[in-house]
Amino acid sequence: QVQLGESGGGLVQAGDSLRVSCACSGHTFSNSAMGWFRQAPGKEREFVAAINWNGSRTYYADSVKGRFTISRDNAKNMVYLQMDSLKPEDTAVYYCATDLHLQAYDFASAPRLDYWGQGTQVTVSS
Repeated sequence: QVQLGESGGGLVQAGDSLRVSCACSGHTFSNSAMGWFRQAPGKEREFVAAINWNGSRTYYADSVKGRFTISRDNAKNMVYLQMDSLKPEDTAVYYCATDLHLQAYDFASAPRLDYWGQGTQVTVSS
């Protein structure tokens, strides 16, 4: 049973930085691509970033490119999203996700992924 658990969300001001984390268990983490998605109130869930199995390839939504950095620590079964220069429009629930049959470059366009965490709230005040 794959389990994903996010942490590190909170309330910050515009321009601040925040790092959210995702602890993973129940699968061969080091073989799996991982991704971050977000959902703002009244909006559909959207792709944020993805990373391949060893961290050598990363992919970002245009809206966060240059501000957010996805990374992973395979020894700790952790994936991270470092968010810098935060904007009020980054306010959302952030979810980590994985799918044992998809590559990282598939995450942005995949209609669904198999495994999701419960999400962590990030609120950016202006």
